[in-house]
Amino acid sequence: MKRFLRTSIPPVFLPGFLFGLALLLFLAMLLYAADQYPANCPKAQGDMTKCPNCPVNELKQEIQTLQQKIEKLEKDGAYVQEDIDDLGTRVDKTELHTATDKVSFGVYFRTEASSLHYDNILGAPPELMGAFFTPMAMGGFNGATLSQIQQAIYQMAMNNQIPAPKSYDANNDILYTNKFRMDMKAIVNDQLSFAGRMAVYKVFGDSTEVKFNQGSLGDVNFDGTTSSLPRGDSVHLERAYFVYNHDLNNIPISFSLGRRPATDGPPLEYGNYSLVGGSPLATIINWQFDGASLSFGLEDITGIPGASFKLCYGVGFESDWGNATSLNYMASDVEDVHLVGFISDFYNDGATSVMFNYAHAWDITDGFTGTTVMPFIIKTADTNGDGEAEYTFEQNSGAFISRMEPMTNIGDWDAGTLLLRTNLSESLAHNIDFFLAGSASYTDPSRISTNPFYRMMGMGLLSFNGQLETHDGYSIYTGALFPMPLNARLGLEYNWGSKYWFNFTGAEDSVIGSKLAVRGDVYEAYYIQPIIAKNFFVKLGAQYYDYAYTGSGNPLGAPMKISQATALDTINPVVDEVWNYYASATFNF
Repeated sequence: MKRFLRTSIPPVFLPGFLFGLALLLFLAMLLYAADQYPANCPKAQGDMTKCPNCPVNELKQEIQTLQQKIEKLEKDGAYVQEDIDDLGTRVDKTELHTATDKVSFGVYFRTEASSLHYDNILGAPPELMGAFFTPMAMGGFNGATLSQIQQAIYQMAMNNQIPAPKSYDANNDILYTNKFRMDMKAIVNDQLSFAGRMAVYKVFGDSTEVKFNQGSLGDVNFDGTTSSLPRGDSVHLERAYFVYNHDLNNIPISFSLGRRPATDGPPLEYGNYSLVGGSPLATIINWQFDGASLSFGLEDITGIPGASFKLCYGVGFESDWGNATSLNYMASDVEDVHLVGFISDFYNDGATSVMFNYAHAWDITDGFTGTTVMPFIIKTADTNGDGEAEYTFEQNSGAFISRMEPMTNIGDWDAGTLLLRTNLSESLAHNIDFFLAGSASYTDPSRISTNPFYRMMGMGLLSFNGQLETHDGYSIYTGALFPMPLNARLGLEYNWGSKYWFNFTGAEDSVIGSKLAVRGDVYEAYYIQPIIAKNFFVKLGAQYYDYAYTGSGNPLGAPMKISQATALDTINPVVDEVWNYYASATFNF
């Protein structure tokens, strides 16, 4: 505006131009103000002069003030630079306000350094692994049928010929990562809003999308974990959903649809030094998925502070799109994976809250469509025409990427968790936060996997050797945060999982693996020092993973006590203990 006034309008015409502009603005504002009179305004009686606060009279006062300035300009033969600067600044602010009212953005960026130390990793010795690549005629498994392989393994077990696993240590003295998220919010009005998040999570010096597969769900690049674990420098959609709010007889109702805010839920906000990041309780679900929710605010009708109830639905796997068997005449009978459940706030007064989360998933598959680097490739084909396929094993010496697809629905899963969170300021006169969660899982297997490798080992949902049995699992997660000098916080956390404990927390932010999925014990201590409140802080911490059973976080195969594991249990490496020392700096605004 300033440049326009200076270069396009001769000074002699400037007062007339400003007056004309003011007149047009006045007419436009007058038309707008016609519908803005209060109900008790004298305008209703046809007399605006009796209402000194009427919008029209206020506009008249503004025009008179502007006219006085214009008359001064005409008298002085020049214009006042301060007035033009003020006008330009006001226009710039208006344009900026209009733009940011549509979508607001937030940025989260964290750089972290980790030092990882694996103790007593168990792996199958060369004499067993070599048997898979040795022809059957020479005493190996290569080219043998399924029944022949299983019979040979049975004979080895009966004769105590299965070798012990090989133990070794591994260290990654320093691993740097960058985690970037862009949050998007758009509020149309009190009833309708949108939220979204794009994310990048990469390791310094690495931009690959896949990693070496060691038998964990976190080793496969698939929909549920793409933006939550290090996946190169690609941008991924972590969440995008709208929320529609409506009050029905004093009951606030919200409906939401889209890619769900299903990661970093309670109580991970303590360790993240942030607000609650997602809806499901992180003790049973920390997983990206698409779906819907319907929530009800119950505080007014029950009189219980913060009472609410939310129904949830999600799709964990789509079987008839993007897979090799989609819509062809040889399509497999793999069904979609659906999840349903509810989240309820029993009580929440701002200082103390009690939450419960229940989830059910049916038709769990023996994996998810994704990519990884397999240590070896297994193929089956009926080369003899006798109706029984022969197994062929090939070493992946070139580190070629493999596309993984589920082949079988293996059963159903149920889980529930109860979480207590409280601040002890009132009872102990100290700003101490405490939380305690107890969880349980139930698995009901239906079939053995038809994937060649899992079928060879007789694996199903927490099942082995073809034994389909239901199992209960349990978990405890607790922690406390203590005030320290300079507004810092000291956090101490502990969690334990039983032999058959299983949850969907593969998207937990960890370069080791989900600690809340561990069948065993995990201890963690951290120190958070804010630099600029929660907008910029540093965190120092240490974790100790002490696995008691194999397969933590994996639904396939029966968990085996690590101290009793054989070479057959360790074809994929089995981790016993891990130390992780880390330091991070986080910007969040």
